[in-house]
Amino acid sequence: MSPEKLLLSRQVEMVVIPAAEGELGVLPGHVPAIVSLRGGAVRVYEGGQVTESLFVPAGFAEVTPERVTVLADEASPLATLSRAKAEADLAAAEADYAAAATDTPEKREAAMDRLLSMRVKKELAEAA
Repeated sequence: MSPEKLLLSRQVEMVVIPAAEGELGVLPGHVPAIVSLRGGAVRVYEGGQVTESLFVPAGFAEVTPERVTVLADEASPLATLSRAKAEADLAAAEADYAAAATDTPEKREAAMDRLLSMRVKKELAEAA
């Protein structure tokens, strides 16, 4: 789910999410959890194959035995990522990080998180 719309709602075999601690594969019956997300791809598996991939720069995921709910400010299918836009977003994130050098540690950390997410976005756009 993004603020604009619900992007996917159906039963699938497995979902792999980019949790802050690393990739997390979620199958039916998974133990409940709430995890923070880092920038990366949410991958949906059906029939042993990836059927959908969405880029999320950050967010949270709620996992229950029956479902995974991903909450992100932004989510884009990998096929729609533009290399030029990803490069522009990365350049903006680099500038924001440089400007945050004298800010509070919290603002520097947020700027670094955004920078890392935009690096992943650029990599995913180049691979798509």
